Amino acid sequence: MNLPLIIGHRGAAGHAPENTLLAVEKGIQLGAGMIEIDVYAVENELVVIHDETLERTTNGSGYVMDRSLSYLRSLDAGAGQKIPFLHEVIGLVDRRVGVNIELKGHGTAEPVAKLIRDYIDSGWEYSQFLVSSFDHRELQKIQLIDKNIPIGILIYGAPLYFLQFSHLLNAFSVHFSMDFIDQNLVDAARSQNFCVYVYTVNALSEFERLHSLQIDGIFSDFPDIFTNLK
Repeated sequence: MNLPLIIGHRGAAGHAPENTLLAVEKGIQLGAGMIEIDVYAVENELVVIHDETLERTTNGSGYVMDRSLSYLRSLDAGAGQKIPFLHEVIGLVDRRVGVNIELKGHGTAEPVAKLIRDYIDSGWEYSQFLVSSFDHRELQKIQLIDKNIPIGILIYGAPLYFLQFSHLLNAFSVHFSMDFIDQNLVDAARSQNFCVYVYTVNALSEFERLHSLQIDGIFSDFPDIFTNLK
């Protein structure tokens, strides 16, 4: 079977605590071709966590951006794992697969772009990175800093204007929810040479419909469900 790109969602969130180094390594071991993680900027560091608050995924409390870096690093993010820095994730990946960095909160674009350029200087390829966000203003900043960094437009729903702002941001890919994707959206994106990625797909029954649409990639908490189809 000719599979789309399988992207480990928050590492491999169905198998290990999400957005931890354990989950990232698990996603790689399960055959994902790319790992997706989420970042906030705190005290000039990029920390990897999804929610704006700490309660769901750690033993801490409060808002991520209101807490000190030392407090965040003291927390248990599950199974004894710490909230990792972005550079720790990229170092662990070590070019084995691609890295999709989703920007969370304000002020993430500039430090993420700088870090990516540092890795480009050390031998990584631009194609090994993808920066995505629902905050299209942050993506615009990425594009202004370095137009070579691939951008993924996260879209909720099926807005008719998605092609317009995807063009404005020189996007590489558009990311749709599984609940809204249909052939018309795929055809519209493909007509403008955007890759189409779909989130979050965790069952074969869902995959079969999406595969028939000829999408380019899926995000999954359980990448092994799909990599085992090879």
